[in-house]
Amino acid sequence: MPAVHRVLDEPRVARFVVLLGAPTAKRHVVAALDAARAAEVTPPASAVVDDALVRLAGEAQRGLVGVLNGTGVLLHTNLGRAPLAAAALDAIAAAAGGASNLEFDLTTGTRGSRYERLDALLRAVTGAEASLVVNNCAAAVLLVLDTFARAPDGSAREVIVARGQLVEIGGGFRLPDVLARSGARLVEVGATNKVRIADYAHALSPRTALLMRAHPSNYRIEGFTEDVTAPELVALGARAGVPVIEDLGSGALEDVRPYGLPGERTVAEAVSDGVDLVTFSADKLLGGPQAGIIAGRRAAIARLRANPLLRALRVGSVTIAALGATLRLHVEGTVREQIPLYRMLATPIDALRARAEALVARVDGLDVHVAGHEGYAGGGTLPLAPLPSIALAWRPADGDVNAAAARLRAGDPPVVARIDGDAVAIDLRTIPPARDADLAAALLAAAR
Repeated sequence: MPAVHRVLDEPRVARFVVLLGAPTAKRHVVAALDAARAAEVTPPASAVVDDALVRLAGEAQRGLVGVLNGTGVLLHTNLGRAPLAAAALDAIAAAAGGASNLEFDLTTGTRGSRYERLDALLRAVTGAEASLVVNNCAAAVLLVLDTFARAPDGSAREVIVARGQLVEIGGGFRLPDVLARSGARLVEVGATNKVRIADYAHALSPRTALLMRAHPSNYRIEGFTEDVTAPELVALGARAGVPVIEDLGSGALEDVRPYGLPGERTVAEAVSDGVDLVTFSADKLLGGPQAGIIAGRRAAIARLRANPLLRALRVGSVTIAALGATLRLHVEGTVREQIPLYRMLATPIDALRARAEALVARVDGLDVHVAGHEGYAGGGTLPLAPLPSIALAWRPADGDVNAAAARLRAGDPPVVARIDGDAVAIDLRTIPPARDADLAAALLAAAR
């Protein structure tokens, strides 16, 4: 039996190491070797290589595939965050299937602006004077900092941020790192749990470029705390002649309390408080495609549009089409019916339970039962607000829940579930009802 490294070094296999990465290639080689060891007759080394090549080729062909999200996390960053509305998918097909008026004015027959395609809609849903869309929220923050916190001579100016708001979110993204990359100099104020307006005032200097607020994302500080409100910070900024930026992150345009969730600060509230520039994501509570949005005062947005860095951060026709269609649903007030995120949030427990009971009947013969479950909004939003839900709890015959979950992920379609004690839990809130037949087939296949 050849060693793992010998198989990986075989030229036909080695090209997949480059294509898929060493860990993935090694996983498939190990699987081929395990299958060979389990065979009644030990196959020759060439057969092991051939089996590994079949497995690697299958992996290479799959690439980006759709999965069934059974985790109960509605905005799962690793699974693509917000699923798009049908209207957004139709808009993508219409815009990307051929030529579009991306930067063309159909009235004058001259060059137009891609940024104008969404400006009216964003002004309508946020109440801001103007807006701008870039490729994600980190890019939005970077553009603001690069525009306002870099002096004409290239030297760094200061951005004042409360110490308790210097967040790190998924993938190791840290706000202080973005500040440093932009050329800004970070000035921390307050303590981790307490910050007062006097802390900001004492930190002001002739080098101050911005006063900044940051959404706490996926954590909360509770107990002995004190914070500065946006209107307080705006008032200080007005007296000092310093703009205020708020990185809101979650991109809430709607009041989520009717869905049983705690209140989440909306973009319109931040704009109404007088914040000069608000940055937020389009693929979280807004329910759209990945993009970063900046809404705020017209003069400030104009400065951002004049920054040459914008060209490196701009979005294409697909994003503009999908985001525009999603924003229209917000304007029309059909969010609950049309945007998948809000349909999931609005689904009653009884409806989830009825689906679960029907699915249990479909997979008769497997040890599957209906169980209560807790999901989450995800995407760095509302981290302490669990969503009551219903899951299918599958106890595999061999008792190996990790192997069972791996078989589900390897299926067609892949099903991503959670381990809950001695069972594999598949939360139904995050799986569309139209995919129940696919889910039942995937369970039966994984059990085999």
